[in-house]
Amino acid sequence: MADNDRDDVERERTTVVETGGGGGGGGVLAVVLLIIVVLVLLYIFRADLGLGGKTTNINVPNSIDVNVNH
Repeated sequence: MADNDRDDVERERTTVVETGGGGGGGGVLAVVLLIIVVLVLLYIFRADLGLGGKTTNINVPNSIDVNVNH
């Protein structure tokens, strides 16, 4: 009969949920590294992409002389 008395008592239950607030920095680090890699590649290939760099002097003649002999 002692067991029946125990079942009649209401007990308040508290559930604790941990959100893990300290982690998750790996995604931010990956994005920062991706941005750095893209900027370095843009810097390396800036002349090929037409983003400045050294201009090359291309000599374009004003006229073309063509001699056709039969």
